[in-house]
Amino acid sequence: MIQTSSFTNGWHHPKAVAVCRFPPPNWRGRVYEPLAPPAWALKIKDAERFGRVYTAQLQAPNAREVYEELGADAVLLCYEREGEFCHRRIVAAWLEAELGIEIPELRVPRTMDLFELQKG
Repeated sequence: MIQTSSFTNGWHHPKAVAVCRFPPPNWRGRVYEPLAPPAWALKIKDAERFGRVYTAQLQAPNAREVYEELGADAVLLCYEREGEFCHRRIVAAWLEAELGIEIPELRVPRTMDLFELQKG
Protein backbone atom coordinates (compact mmCIF):
# COMPACT_ATOMS: atom_id res chain seq x y z
CA MET A 1 0.00 0.00 0.00
CA ILE A 2 1.33 3.44 -0.94
CA GLN A 3 1.62 5.84 1.99
CA THR A 4 2.73 9.42 2.43
CA SER A 5 5.00 11.06 4.99
CA SER A 6 7.37 13.92 5.66
CA PHE A 7 11.12 13.61 5.33
CA THR A 8 11.21 13.92 9.11
CA ASN A 9 9.19 10.74 9.64
CA GLY A 10 9.79 8.69 6.50
CA TRP A 11 13.46 9.42 5.86
CA HIS A 12 14.73 5.92 6.53
CA HIS A 13 11.86 3.92 5.04
CA PRO A 14 13.33 1.52 2.44
CA LYS A 15 10.61 2.38 -0.11
CA ALA A 16 10.75 6.17 0.41
CA VAL A 17 10.37 8.31 -2.71
CA ALA A 18 10.88 12.07 -2.73
CA VAL A 19 8.12 13.78 -4.71
CA CYS A 20 9.42 17.31 -4.32
CA ARG A 21 11.47 19.58 -6.55
CA PHE A 22 14.34 20.01 -4.08
CA PRO A 23 14.93 17.08 -1.70
CA PRO A 24 17.24 17.64 1.29
CA PRO A 25 20.89 17.98 0.20
CA ASN A 26 21.89 14.69 1.76
CA TRP A 27 18.95 12.71 0.32
CA ARG A 28 20.27 9.60 -1.40
CA GLY A 29 16.93 7.92 -2.04
CA ARG A 30 14.71 7.78 -5.06
CA VAL A 31 13.17 10.93 -6.56
CA TYR A 32 10.01 10.85 -8.70
CA GLU A 33 10.01 14.15 -10.56
CA PRO A 34 6.66 13.79 -12.41
CA LEU A 35 4.92 14.50 -9.07
CA ALA A 36 7.14 17.43 -8.08
CA PRO A 37 5.39 20.80 -8.31
CA PRO A 38 6.99 23.19 -10.81
CA ALA A 39 9.52 25.57 -9.21
CA TRP A 40 7.41 28.64 -10.03
CA ALA A 41 4.40 27.13 -8.23
CA LEU A 42 6.40 26.80 -5.01
CA LYS A 43 6.24 30.60 -4.72
CA ILE A 44 2.43 30.55 -4.48
CA LYS A 45 1.58 31.36 -0.86
CA ASP A 46 -2.19 30.85 -1.09
CA ALA A 47 -2.94 27.16 -0.41
CA GLU A 48 -6.17 27.16 -2.41
CA ARG A 49 -4.50 28.64 -5.48
CA PHE A 50 -1.54 26.26 -5.18
CA GLY A 51 -3.98 23.35 -4.90
CA ARG A 52 -5.71 24.38 -8.14
CA VAL A 53 -2.41 24.77 -9.99
CA TYR A 54 -1.02 21.49 -8.73
CA THR A 55 -4.26 19.56 -9.31
CA ALA A 56 -4.18 20.77 -12.92
CA GLN A 57 -0.66 19.33 -13.22
CA LEU A 58 -2.02 15.94 -12.15
CA GLN A 59 -4.38 15.82 -15.13
CA ALA A 60 -1.50 14.95 -17.45
CA PRO A 61 -0.10 11.70 -16.02
CA ASN A 62 -1.98 8.42 -16.02
CA ALA A 63 -2.73 7.48 -12.41
CA ARG A 64 -2.35 3.73 -13.00
CA GLU A 65 1.06 4.24 -14.64
CA VAL A 66 2.20 6.53 -11.81
CA TYR A 67 1.08 3.94 -9.24
CA GLU A 68 2.99 1.18 -11.04
CA GLU A 69 6.13 3.31 -11.44
CA LEU A 70 6.08 4.27 -7.75
CA GLY A 71 5.50 0.70 -6.60
CA ALA A 72 2.75 -0.61 -4.36
CA ASP A 73 4.78 -0.09 -1.16
CA ALA A 74 6.17 3.39 -1.88
CA VAL A 75 6.16 6.09 0.77
CA LEU A 76 5.83 9.52 -0.86
CA LEU A 77 7.88 12.17 0.92
CA CYS A 78 7.89 15.95 1.02
CA TYR A 79 8.83 18.48 3.70
CA GLU A 80 5.58 19.39 5.42
CA ARG A 81 4.75 17.68 8.68
CA GLU A 82 1.64 15.57 9.11
CA GLY A 83 -1.48 17.70 9.23
CA GLU A 84 0.04 20.63 7.33
CA PHE A 85 -1.12 21.48 3.82
CA CYS A 86 1.13 19.70 1.33
CA HIS A 87 1.17 18.44 -2.21
CA ARG A 88 1.80 14.80 -1.21
CA ARG A 89 -1.73 14.69 0.22
CA ILE A 90 -3.05 16.19 -3.04
CA VAL A 91 -1.28 13.33 -4.86
CA ALA A 92 -2.80 10.86 -2.41
CA ALA A 93 -6.30 12.25 -2.99
CA TRP A 94 -5.79 12.11 -6.77
CA LEU A 95 -4.63 8.49 -6.70
CA GLU A 96 -7.41 7.54 -4.30
CA ALA A 97 -10.06 9.09 -6.56
CA GLU A 98 -8.60 7.70 -9.79
CA LEU A 99 -7.81 4.19 -8.55
CA GLY A 100 -10.27 3.60 -5.72
CA ILE A 101 -7.51 2.94 -3.19
CA GLU A 102 -6.61 4.38 0.20
CA ILE A 103 -3.29 6.16 0.78
CA PRO A 104 -2.76 6.87 4.47
CA GLU A 105 -0.10 8.93 6.20
CA LEU A 106 2.74 6.74 7.49
CA ARG A 107 2.78 6.61 11.28
CA VAL A 108 6.26 6.44 12.72
CA PRO A 109 7.85 8.01 15.76
CA ARG A 110 9.80 11.16 15.01
CA THR A 111 13.51 10.37 15.10
CA MET A 112 15.08 13.67 14.02
CA ASP A 113 14.02 17.13 13.03
CA LEU A 114 14.25 18.70 9.59
CA PHE A 115 17.27 20.80 10.64
CA GLU A 116 19.22 17.61 11.24
CA LEU A 117 18.15 16.23 7.84
CA GLN A 118 19.37 19.32 6.01
CA LYS A 119 22.82 19.22 7.58
CA GLY A 120 24.90 17.17 5.39
